[in-house]
Amino acid sequence: MSTVNLTIDGKKVKVSEGTTVLEAAESLGIEIPTLCHHRDLVPFGACRLCVVEVDGAKSLVASCSYPVSNRMKVRTDTERVIRARRLAIDLLLSAHPADCLTCEKSGVCLLQKYAYEYNVEGSSFDGEKYDHAIDISDPFIEKDLNKCILCGKCVRICEEVQNISAIDFAQRGFNTTVSTFSNRPLTETACVFCGQCVAVCPV
Repeated sequence: MSTVNLTIDGKKVKVSEGTTVLEAAESLGIEIPTLCHHRDLVPFGACRLCVVEVDGAKSLVASCSYPVSNRMKVRTDTERVIRARRLAIDLLLSAHPADCLTCEKSGVCLLQKYAYEYNVEGSSFDGEKYDHAIDISDPFIEKDLNKCILCGKCVRICEEVQNISAIDFAQRGFNTTVSTFSNRPLTETACVFCGQCVAVCPV
């Protein structure tokens, strides 16, 4: 397989053709924030936290899905990139419960981590909040859709890794949720309660 030479934040790196910008950056020890990315899943590009600047590109690109090219120059920490990431976090927080201090995922929640790192103390958008009832109908999984950021990791790992597809996106727009077919309990689906969906959830 042929190799590609590129520069990321002034550091030169040689990687295999087909490598994504995110993977190339990781090989240099450069951390790029992600919420929807997982190394075992097909790139999704939903959260937009991993955006970077590529010389010659008209807009910021999602590094998790953008392939490298020869002599490419990438910058991961410019002011433009930082502003875009802050906006993405701001938008996610706009409909998210502000209960970090009492949340069971406090300390391991990636949204909380990046909000702290990018100094986003709360959302500047005043709009509708989710008001889903917490679902405790299933024997092993408690679902709080108010905290779901629709990263799709749970849906994708169920389909791509477990080959079960017990859950998927339902409805559209603000009303989009992760659900089973006809919103049935997981016990009435092909779910084997492997726990993969819970394990990959970033929030």
